[in-house]
Amino acid sequence: MGILNVTPDSFSDGGRHVSLDDALRHAERMLAEGAAIIDVGGESTRPGADGVSPQQELERVAPVVEALVRELDALVSVDTSSPEVIRESAALGAGMINDVRALEREGAMVAAIGSGLPVCLMHRQGEPRDMQQAPRYDVPIEEAVADYLAARVAACEQAGLHRDRLLLDPGFGFGKTVEHNLRLLNRMERLVELELPLLVGMSRKSMIGKVLERPVEERLPGGLVLTAMAVERGARILRVHDVAPSVDAVNMTWAVLKESC
Repeated sequence: MGILNVTPDSFSDGGRHVSLDDALRHAERMLAEGAAIIDVGGESTRPGADGVSPQQELERVAPVVEALVRELDALVSVDTSSPEVIRESAALGAGMINDVRALEREGAMVAAIGSGLPVCLMHRQGEPRDMQQAPRYDVPIEEAVADYLAARVAACEQAGLHRDRLLLDPGFGFGKTVEHNLRLLNRMERLVELELPLLVGMSRKSMIGKVLERPVEERLPGGLVLTAMAVERGARILRVHDVAPSVDAVNMTWAVLKESC
């Protein structure tokens, strides 16, 4: 899953792809490098980020989704929590909803059900503006994440969103310390027990920077290690900025796991 942020303030590539032409060219490159899905986001969810209105988010996202589907025939995921954006994205041909708030925002569940699309539910603690202010848990992080996601799956099923349309994201970096993130990846088999596909995003995140003391632009080697470890521990979709090297890392890891090329 290649990341396409159409925001001015995302932590790694904010402002680089806000024009439609820049966004299309970047998506085209990622598809050529092996991305199976393009994940379009119009709201920055980096730590400390302010929210945006649904209208502003839609103005950023809708033209890009429409063009990706029409011009590149891409499978598009939309990174949103907004019911309005969910509905409009589905109408424009998006193939998946990726919600960092796990359909908890008012109206999001109904919109997701109506869209007919698969939905990724992510764990987080707090909102982007405050989620990294001393996050803490009363149980081991892998249990907290598994319990939350299991509860959200149950809520979806009760509302009529069938289990076969759901994916799960552990939410690395969303209300978690570096130690939480490291333990969560190391013990990710606990989430595999939920028996739903796992989507993992750790690309260029601060956990790499803090462990290796590297700025954003020097985090690729550490990120590739995390990608390989995530695949080994059960991840089936990797959300990344650097598609070509990540595809190589996934393919090499998978060859070892299968003991075959």
